[in-house]
Amino acid sequence: MKDDQLLSDLLYLKLAYFREHHQALAKEAVEKSQTHLDFLSRLVEGEALRRKDRATQRRIQAARFPVVKTLEQFNWSWPKKINRPQVQNLFRLSFLKDKANVIFMGGAGLGKSHLATALAYEACLAGHTVLFTTAIDIVNTLAAAQSAHRLKAELKKYTSPSIALIDELGYLPIDKTGADLLFQVFSQRYEIGSTIVTTNQAYKHWAKMFNNDATLTSAVLDRLLHHAETVTVEGRSYRMKDQIEEP
Repeated sequence: MKDDQLLSDLLYLKLAYFREHHQALAKEAVEKSQTHLDFLSRLVEGEALRRKDRATQRRIQAARFPVVKTLEQFNWSWPKKINRPQVQNLFRLSFLKDKANVIFMGGAGLGKSHLATALAYEACLAGHTVLFTTAIDIVNTLAAAQSAHRLKAELKKYTSPSIALIDELGYLPIDKTGADLLFQVFSQRYEIGSTIVTTNQAYKHWAKMFNNDATLTSAVLDRLLHHAETVTVEGRSYRMKDQIEEP
C-alpha cells in the first residue's frame, strides 16, 4: 500500500524517472551500502537529464529544420576557400551573448545551409530557441498575415526565437512589399536576437534583392552588419560535383 501511494504521489508530481527507477536504484543502494543522499542524488540526476533531453527535443522540433546537420558531417575538402578556424570558433556560440549575426555567403552547393543549420542545431543543444525558415517563406507568410490583419502576431514568430535562421536570401526576386516585410524582421530582431543568413549574393548586390531600393537596403545592412561575422565560401557546387569534375 505504501508503494502504491508512493507511485501515485510520483505520478502527481510528474517524476517519471523516479517512478520507473526508484526500486532498482534503491536495491542497488542497499547492495553497495550507499547513503540515502547518494540514492537521492542518482534519482534527481536521472530526472534532470530526462527533462533536459525532452526540452532539447522540443526545441529541435520547434526549430523546423528540414534536415538536421552537424559540423562533423561537413566536407571541409570541397570548398576552394573557407576560413575553417573562423567557422569552428562560431560553434563556441559566443556570438549569441552579443546578439550578433552570422552571414554565410557564397555560390550554390558549397555547404552554406549545412553550416548554418549545424550552427543553429548546436545552439538548440545548448538551450537556445531557434526557427529555421527561408526568405521567401517569410515574405509569403507575412504577406498573407498582412492581408488578414494579423501581421503583428505573425511577426512575433520570427522575432521571438534566440536565433532566426533565414536561408536562401537572394535566390528568388522579392517585390517592394516583400522587401518591406523582410526589413521588418531584420529591424525587430536588431540587438534582440541573433540572425543567421545564407545568401548567394555579395553585399554590393543586395539592392537587387530588395527591389532596387537603395535606402531600404542600406537600412537592412546597417542593422544586420552592426554586430555580425561574415563567412565567405568559394568553390564549385558540391551537388554538381559528378557532372563538373574533370576526367
